[in-house]
Amino acid sequence: MVEKVITLENISLLDFLGSENENIRQISAAFPQSKIVSRGNEIRIKGQAPEILKINEILNMLLEHFSRFGQVTPDNVKEYIALEGNPPGQAETKNDIILYGNKGLVVKPKSPNQKKLVDSSYANDLVFALGPAGTGKTYIAVALAVRALKNREVKRIIITRPAVEAGENLGFLPGDLQEKLDPYLRPIYDALGDMVPSEKLRFYQENRVIEIAPLAYMRGRTLHDAFVLLDEAQNTTSEQIKMFLTRMGPNSRVIITGDQSQVDLPSKQKSGLRESLRILKDVKGIGVVHLSGKDVVRHRLVKSIIEAYEKNEVEVKQPR
Repeated sequence: MVEKVITLENISLLDFLGSENENIRQISAAFPQSKIVSRGNEIRIKGQAPEILKINEILNMLLEHFSRFGQVTPDNVKEYIALEGNPPGQAETKNDIILYGNKGLVVKPKSPNQKKLVDSSYANDLVFALGPAGTGKTYIAVALAVRALKNREVKRIIITRPAVEAGENLGFLPGDLQEKLDPYLRPIYDALGDMVPSEKLRFYQENRVIEIAPLAYMRGRTLHDAFVLLDEAQNTTSEQIKMFLTRMGPNSRVIITGDQSQVDLPSKQKSGLRESLRILKDVKGIGVVHLSGKDVVRHRLVKSIIEAYEKNEVEVKQPR
């Protein structure tokens, strides 16, 4: 038997350990061969070395989660246990890491459904990633694109969004094309900024290795040897998403992300994303991954907000 002691410093014990140590009890239930005891600001783990290493890794991830979001919920604990669900004794696989970003940032899936998105992208040339804001679908998609470029699996990255807020009619906005697009594509730039050094990103953009453009600019093109990301696809029309899907060329990989609860199209216009999912449901080689509020990796309140809205939608749909 081996014993390890973890000391929690400058941490709200209630927010980290949970009510009545619920979070620690969940970890104990997942590793019944080990004994985990929480007293004060210390967590003592007794057991065989392989299991202790696994428990230590889970606790370290939970500490990282706490440092970012200020709280650890029982659902968070379940997700990290599932993510690290290799049999005790196996070292954490490096295959979970998508890439290493700037300043030592490690980009990897943070929830089981994010892991499903990564696996689906490896297995399919076209993947739909569906879920609410904050679930990391766009961030993971950008990371997969950068990884493919770094590994020379593709020659370029093309990222596009429908500029619905500007009606796809950008001419009336001041500035050059890049200045017109910035408000709509800022989440993409933020993700790329985490993963590609600024000078290299500038070089890639100047040489069109990484291209970020509105969906309207994809018409008439064939996108080959490229990793293509269509973001905010819920705001495409039927014609737009059909146009985009038929742009796929040789050695191209595509991820389409969207939140079907946040359609900004005019009320009489159908979402092309919803229609394409219905039409393509029986086509082989297409992956569909659903993310939910449980996958939220933003501020802890975002998860609660999404769950409250989801509950309200269910109540509204129920007959009175």
